[in-house]
Amino acid sequence: MSGLDRLIKAVAPSLALKREKARTEIVRQQAVQQVLNQGYGDHGASRRKKSLTAWNPVAGDAEEDIHENLETLRPRARDLYMGGSLANGSIKTLRTNIVGTGLRLKPSIDADFLRLSDDQAGELKRQIEREFSLWAESKNCDAGGMHNFYELQQLAFLSWMMSGDAFVLLPLLPRKHATYDLRVRILEADRCSNPLAPGVSVSKKISNGVEVDKDGMVVAYWFSDRHPGSTLGQPMKWTRVEAIGQESGRRNVLHLMEAERPEQRRGVPILAPVIESLKQLERYTEAELMAAVISGMFTVFIETPSEETDQFGIGSTDPNGFENPTGEPLPSAGNDLRMGNGAVQFLEPGEKATIANPGRPNSGFDPFVTAILRQVGASLEIPYELLLKHFTASYSASRAALLEAWKMFRMRRAWMSADFCQPTYEEWFAEAVIKGRINAPGIFDDPILFKAYTKAEWHGPSQGQLDPVKEVNAAILRMDHGLSTGQREAAELTGSEYESNIRQLAHEKSIRQQYGLATKALEGGENQDGEKEDQD
Repeated sequence: MSGLDRLIKAVAPSLALKREKARTEIVRQQAVQQVLNQGYGDHGASRRKKSLTAWNPVAGDAEEDIHENLETLRPRARDLYMGGSLANGSIKTLRTNIVGTGLRLKPSIDADFLRLSDDQAGELKRQIEREFSLWAESKNCDAGGMHNFYELQQLAFLSWMMSGDAFVLLPLLPRKHATYDLRVRILEADRCSNPLAPGVSVSKKISNGVEVDKDGMVVAYWFSDRHPGSTLGQPMKWTRVEAIGQESGRRNVLHLMEAERPEQRRGVPILAPVIESLKQLERYTEAELMAAVISGMFTVFIETPSEETDQFGIGSTDPNGFENPTGEPLPSAGNDLRMGNGAVQFLEPGEKATIANPGRPNSGFDPFVTAILRQVGASLEIPYELLLKHFTASYSASRAALLEAWKMFRMRRAWMSADFCQPTYEEWFAEAVIKGRINAPGIFDDPILFKAYTKAEWHGPSQGQLDPVKEVNAAILRMDHGLSTGQREAAELTGSEYESNIRQLAHEKSIRQQYGLATKALEGGENQDGEKEDQD
């Protein structure tokens, strides 16, 4: 302690105590600042760098960061889809490549575990495909009777991408002339919400219509009887639907969503990170388009002391060049002057006209839009070339872009298969066995038997080829060296089924032989007499 501090302590003890506390606080702050300037504290977590001092986001959980903002995100994302060409095209690009005309069932039952011969397994697979087609290709599979199962897939996927999530109910609704009772009903995300009944939200843990138990397990969903945006004046009512029936054990609700945070119960629209960029780009594009239109117009202003107009004026022709069939002057809003294609406008005495030159088209428009779209594509995992369907790069660059996109397409297709197609198929399979249309003994007694019978693959549209010859040759090399199979390559290259292709080729070969036409076998290049064809 210095002499001054001892003097102050002797004369004014309270002041000395304040000085000591202040000195201690300064030392503490210096120590804290030293710690904060270490590691990440001197980089991304720095609070002293000017570039970061004003960047202090608040940390929140999934409820605050996501769920509380969904009522704003969903309408904006849908508005971009309905009115923005880029947003609309990006989501439809996802839909077309991931779902396309529909993910098709390919039963792959575990024949070894079920102790079925190849012939028995093949016959059971074909029977399952026939029965499933009877249900899936009929509009009776839709609760509303409007779509078949493959059309419902694209509807569910679009709603999922646009709104962040979608809900699928699987009621059993008997109908006249319908073989199966299973129906698919798709509900929009907004209809799952917290009920406005007194005490319900307090007594149960409900987040945006999703009810969970004390362990965080989803136990039920709350659905309103109509969309919250409906203009009907009647008060909404909510229905609690159990996720899995307590007595039946069957799925009642399928929830399609992509989670990005732990304890997240609702999905985020895929356009959410780029909503601002797309909206601003849309406004900029509209402004440039309007400027180009104005630039393309040439209007002559004439100053005259008379109010009469001749055949060159706007008396009988509107500013856009459309003639009035009656020859009478078109009604005008006072002295409103408008620009038009080759229009002649009259001014009042003393008025002067200044011709504006917007300088369009803007040479920097395309590079700027391209730069923004590359960022949007990065967020959506859609390469710029595929986003705009504009391939101007080399074959290698374009193929690399497609390969990157298809990593994401396959991932989302796997999610769509696992969350929508496979659960729906399993519910249908159980009904088919109960009705005696498919023989699968023991599936309700042993879960592993049910899994063995319902194991399946879902094939969608193929990737497509920029150079089919190169792609097919590469596929042949992969099969020749054991790196792939004919079934996988058929699905990847053409989206077809290998066994069906072989069966059809054998049928076509027999027909050609029947009529004495030369044919080549699948391997060896043999003709109908079993002799090698001349490769020259």
